Amino acid sequence: MPHDDVTPHPADAASVIAEGRAHLGIELGSTRIKAALVDDAGAVLATGSHAWENELVDGTWTYSLEDAWDGVRACYADLARDVQQRHGAPLTQLASLGISGMMHGYLALDAEGKQLAPFRTWRNTDTTEAAQLLSRTLGVNMPLRWSVAHLLHQIQLGSEHVQRLDFLTTLAGYIHLGLTGERVLGVGEASGMFPIGEAGRDWDAAQLERFDALEQVRPLPWQLREVLPRVLVAGQEAGRLTAEGTRRLDPTGTLQPGALTAPPEGDAGTGMVATHAIAPRTGNVSAGTSAFAMVVLEGPLSGPREEIDMVTTPAGDPVAMIHTNNCTSDLDAWMGVFARFAELIGRPLEAEELFGTLFGAGAQGAADAGGVLSYNYVSGEHQTHVPSGRPLLVREQSAELTLENFMRAQLYGAFGALAVGMDALLVDEGVRIDVMYAHGGIFRTEGVAQQVLADALDTPVAVGESAGEGGAWGMALLAAHTAHRAGGSEQSLAQYLDADVFATQELSQLKPTAEGATGYRRWLEAYRAGLPVERLAGEVLD
Repeated sequence: MPHDDVTPHPADAASVIAEGRAHLGIELGSTRIKAALVDDAGAVLATGSHAWENELVDGTWTYSLEDAWDGVRACYADLARDVQQRHGAPLTQLASLGISGMMHGYLALDAEGKQLAPFRTWRNTDTTEAAQLLSRTLGVNMPLRWSVAHLLHQIQLGSEHVQRLDFLTTLAGYIHLGLTGERVLGVGEASGMFPIGEAGRDWDAAQLERFDALEQVRPLPWQLREVLPRVLVAGQEAGRLTAEGTRRLDPTGTLQPGALTAPPEGDAGTGMVATHAIAPRTGNVSAGTSAFAMVVLEGPLSGPREEIDMVTTPAGDPVAMIHTNNCTSDLDAWMGVFARFAELIGRPLEAEELFGTLFGAGAQGAADAGGVLSYNYVSGEHQTHVPSGRPLLVREQSAELTLENFMRAQLYGAFGALAVGMDALLVDEGVRIDVMYAHGGIFRTEGVAQQVLADALDTPVAVGESAGEGGAWGMALLAAHTAHRAGGSEQSLAQYLDADVFATQELSQLKPTAEGATGYRRWLEAYRAGLPVERLAGEVLD
């Protein structure tokens, strides 16, 4: 867990908790809902988690909102148990609270707050026609997964519910609404719904007018701004935890209402905060079920590019985002195969030993993985124009299939689509990065995936103490910053992170090696060449 080595003295931690001075971050990720309770300096006091999984229902990747609430409650209950076990006291008060979740998707509510259509996650990419029309109309690259692309897609389909639409939000915005009654979003999360204006503090007004002027949109009884959340930037107050919201979070009645809340954010923004990647020429990579790289820009790009999404930091600064739908899911499935083999031979392994052993083998593989290619496409992948994913392992005729090369290819494949997208930013656009910060479970095995990523991007990669649990911790830091500002602090988010959180944090930084970078480049050329095989697999295999 992050920051266990800097957790305050038990007596100090107990008083922080008892006096209601702790800050809570909850993040609804793709496979886990996580919680982190921190003090003013970001030291972790307790954590909680709950596993959940998306479902493919009638061709749509979704989660039920009942599962979302059940998961949030279970995660909070796990956190409360951790508080009791660590500190010998119940959690009764919070200074501040923040909710984060998977960005993008489609969550439509009517005037009574009732769900109008199945929640569509970022994994749904059937919005091509709508996204293309929006790209032409707005003059920006419109990703398939953005909320407004899903909205226009529903309008194009003639879906009856759009006539009754009263509020369009994200998963984080929905949970925040249930806890506070406030229809708001943090600007970083909002920038994955609809373009943000140049000032970085609100929706782009001219773009809103262009959307409303679309022929298919004009007859609707609402204008887009009316159904979108109000945009807030980091440090602004986003309401208070209500009595009803408190009961939803903690049905035991132990927690008291009234906690200040931070603007709800997306997992991209919390990843930037958790890795201290919010200044120009810095960036971060968040690796999980999906992966994304966020690079804070010094200046504008040459123009719209389909590989690059323009979003913002939680403070509203411009960011180039490279998003991939696939990262660790196929790798995790293979690790499950090896774990089962270990059980069958009477030598079951804990996850840490399993991953450490196999990742270590991968580090010993040939620099180009010996001609072994891995396509980790559990779902379609827009970065490589693969409409329907099929995980695929393929090797050249002269390939050397060893465990070392197999694992090297798995690690390379986890970042394959990301490397393709990053070429557009680093090579074609010439964007300069001094360091990329990385977080996610794949980096827990010290040095291995970190070195692979450094070689893949030909850029130094740093991993900090929060690498494995970054999102919930990043949201807790945003909540703490909001409380500080409410208490009279004039620190910006960057100043708070610099002075109060990261001043003493140790980072492990690895630079790309000449052999590794050259080997990955050879592997990536073969990976690109083999993409027609991956596309064909989606056409012929159900």
